[in-house]
Amino acid sequence: MITYWQQIDGQFTKTKKDEIDRNMPLWVDARSVTRDETTELQETYKIEQDHILDILDPDELSRIEDGDSYILTIVRVPVYAPSAETPYFTVPVGIIIQGKTIITICWTDSEVLKDFGANRVRNVRLSDFPSFIVQILNRANTNFLRYLKEINRRSVSIQNELNLEIENKELMLMLGLEKSLVYFTTSLKSNSMLLQKMSYTKLINFDEDDLDFVEGVSIDNRQAIEMADTYSNILFGVMDTYSSVISNNLNVVMKKLAIINLVMMAPTFVTSFFGMNYKLPFENLPGYIPVLIATGLCLISVFISTWLLNINRETIHAVRNARKISRSKKKSIKQETKKLRKQEKKLK
Repeated sequence: MITYWQQIDGQFTKTKKDEIDRNMPLWVDARSVTRDETTELQETYKIEQDHILDILDPDELSRIEDGDSYILTIVRVPVYAPSAETPYFTVPVGIIIQGKTIITICWTDSEVLKDFGANRVRNVRLSDFPSFIVQILNRANTNFLRYLKEINRRSVSIQNELNLEIENKELMLMLGLEKSLVYFTTSLKSNSMLLQKMSYTKLINFDEDDLDFVEGVSIDNRQAIEMADTYSNILFGVMDTYSSVISNNLNVVMKKLAIINLVMMAPTFVTSFFGMNYKLPFENLPGYIPVLIATGLCLISVFISTWLLNINRETIHAVRNARKISRSKKKSIKQETKKLRKQEKKLK
């Protein structure tokens, strides 16, 4: 969808294509673009096809480049999609400066661009295109920091659920958050390189105020990188811990199964041996004596199995203590999880 915006009295106003004031700066906002819309932009503003393909490439890194009659800047911004396998990821946004027109192109919807259209970003001057680009990077940093805090809260909520019972669903959610942090770290570092290049580039004329603004945005960007690295290290450690716990639980189960198998080998051998046309040793005894002997042997096998399974009393004691979590604690954890989910819904 292509939307045309012009700034009147400091507020962005949506304008129809045939009502555009050519004497005023114009912002062409193209989000979730189709093939026909990209063709229209390419023909109307003489944008090279290779640049259009670069902007629509989900893996394109941030950069600044000179075109034939325009300047192309690509930045990466965060996106939240709750229904996706990886809920938090990043997308490239192409920013093209051509005369009195600035064009933003993104293959999906972007909350960063949506905030500008809703006039939620202060001190935005559409007449100053270099400052407008830095404002987009600044808003992207703000969303990066907010999403990082949400990822941290969600990981804590999932850890509380895993402490009650380890299930595949929670582990897959943790894996999705881990991938999101990797995407965020990569995109933030790519934007950091772009900000460094902006401080000395000659493609865009930044004044002293814009350069100071670039320096401030660079500081926020480095802060977001450090936060993403910290959360990534914590989440990696948590995932390694749960992997060790799962492996240890598997070893305990396999040990128990091996003990049961060894204990049952002797009765299996005896019954198999006397089942091959051999006379039973107790068949001539009167009454229920053979039955009592067989029952006694079974009880002895059960006693031996129980004794062998309870050798490691410390492990059994730890497992029993872990199972004695009170119902009130479970309810409190579930309530905290519900509160976090409600907060996420409000943020949406």
